[in-house]
Amino acid sequence: MQASIRGLRVVGFGDEFARSPAWRYVGTTMQITRQQTARQARGLLRVFGVAFGIAVIIGNTIGAGILRTPGQIAEYLPSSALFLGVWVLGGLYAVLGANALSELAVMMPRSGGQTVFVRRALGPFPGFVVGWSDWVSTAGSCALIALVIGEYVGALLPVAAAYETAIAVLVTLWFAGIQSLGARTAGSTQVLTSALKALALIILVAACFLTPAATSSTGTVTSTLPFALAVVLALQAVIYTYDGWTGVIYFSEEVEDPERAIPRAMMGGVLAVTAVYLLVNLAFLHVLPIDRMAGDELVAASAGQVVFGDSGGTLIRLLTVISMLSAVNALILMAPRVLYAIGTAGLLPGTTRVDSGGTPVVAHWISTTVALLFIITGTVPIVIAVTAFFFVANYTLSYISLFVLRAREPEHPRPYRAWGHPWTTGLVLVGSLAFLAASVLADTRNSLYSIGLLALSVPVYLFLKQRARRRVHKEL
Repeated sequence: MQASIRGLRVVGFGDEFARSPAWRYVGTTMQITRQQTARQARGLLRVFGVAFGIAVIIGNTIGAGILRTPGQIAEYLPSSALFLGVWVLGGLYAVLGANALSELAVMMPRSGGQTVFVRRALGPFPGFVVGWSDWVSTAGSCALIALVIGEYVGALLPVAAAYETAIAVLVTLWFAGIQSLGARTAGSTQVLTSALKALALIILVAACFLTPAATSSTGTVTSTLPFALAVVLALQAVIYTYDGWTGVIYFSEEVEDPERAIPRAMMGGVLAVTAVYLLVNLAFLHVLPIDRMAGDELVAASAGQVVFGDSGGTLIRLLTVISMLSAVNALILMAPRVLYAIGTAGLLPGTTRVDSGGTPVVAHWISTTVALLFIITGTVPIVIAVTAFFFVANYTLSYISLFVLRAREPEHPRPYRAWGHPWTTGLVLVGSLAFLAASVLADTRNSLYSIGLLALSVPVYLFLKQRARRRVHKEL
């Protein structure tokens, strides 16, 4: 017998069930699901390839850190061999991490970053915490880099020195406007700006190697720290400089042929960044003795003066501005994808709206607005300091997620399997836990603030969850 309820046909059930409250609930829910599906039929577009994946990793990773951090590392480890060794170890950590996250990204090709993995493996609340902290820190990083661009433009053009904040706002709005034109345009911009960054660094490296090698200095520098602590602090600084190698996983849903493209982009991007970092540091060592590098807040400027003379500082500032443009574009691309992923979990449904060009338009402008507020209010340093705790914590939860899903869903298709698992994943997991502990000890105050932010996320999550429930009941 067949019955029709609100246009839905029930096959194999009698009229009594068709008139029952149970069926009315099921039927209405099906209608709402169909309506939601129709509204959300316009989704993210598969328009990105391997080149974009590598470009977004380069753009998101290589910034001012490689121009500033070498002086700090040389102070901790005033030995050329040890100095280069920690950069190699940092690259190895990133490679092993990319190996682990590639499996998760291919297994769950959804845009949004690590919140997608953690939500599936560890549950909705851990997934929300990872997504929320990732989104805030990404928007904050975008604001910070835009401010540095404003500062350097002010140094290059004295007439602009009084307008550094305004320049940061304009840079943010410029790239936000480009991305509102569609995902293809945003992706092409990322490839172009990352290529300009790579070209500028290659020119710097070539210029250094074409300069006569520095003569050995008679001065000696000895680290005042115990050797083990010096290595730990140096690795901590290096790993921070490598942060950003996960860039492509924020776009897994938008990558063509993700089973092949994501692992290739992850590995290609990490190896490219590692090669650039080693070449830049070798170039610095070529023109500057290690003792002269030690403690220098901007080694690149000192190298620039050796290579280019009095104009070296100006050229390095210009190089810094060029290298940061791709980072702003990458971060403005990434932040909305995190908010979009939170929306797909039902907590912020409005953020799942995607325009015809493939841009999550609501999430895009919310993220841009938050970045602008950080710039205007001057709260960027606070946001970065507090959310830095979650930088490695999120990696740690992702590595744990791989172990959990391997055990709980052994039969799930895995087109890419992390080689060497569980040993390679275990190694980066232990490293992340050690790094997390070191971060807490090194900056206990901000770590406590971070824990407070974590505690605050509980009522926020419960509020959003309750809103989602009320919305469903209202629609029913």
